[in-house]
Amino acid sequence: MSSGVYIYMKAGMAQYLIGKAWHQTLQNPTQAQSGIQPWAWADTWPVARMAIPDIDEELMVLSGASGRTLAFGPGYLRSSAYPGRQGNTVILGHRDTHFSILNELVYGQTILLETADGVTADYQVTEKLVIDESQTDVLEESNTAMLTLITCYPFDSVVPGGRLRYVVIAEPA
Repeated sequence: MSSGVYIYMKAGMAQYLIGKAWHQTLQNPTQAQSGIQPWAWADTWPVARMAIPDIDEELMVLSGASGRTLAFGPGYLRSSAYPGRQGNTVILGHRDTHFSILNELVYGQTILLETADGVTADYQVTEKLVIDESQTDVLEESNTAMLTLITCYPFDSVVPGGRLRYVVIAEPA
């Protein structure tokens, strides 16, 4: 029981520290790409704030997509376009925590992505796909701005991982 309580306490403290680092980043936007770490030993930092107004959801997007990063929030795939810029911005998250909300998204729904330099990009959901993990075409570069959100599938699976991915693609509104 104490182990379970510890995990929730750790997650709550991490969200507080990530939020604090985000506010510091907003005050110093030139440091956004190198990052203001939420705690001294962190290997990630907030790069964007993602909001979905229709479902009253707000998430801090962290730099990188390692397992350690995704434990604290959705992660920006560094090989993709930087959030709010031209190209395909790819953000990954766990289906049973931060990205369980992807199951609630509907076509045309708005997703806002705010960057550290104060720019907010408005996207609308245009596609929802279930693909095999080997289908990497959703990660490809794009000449136009787009947002690609990826999590494991199915949402209610009791087995972690698996080969299927749920993908939401959003284009500028």
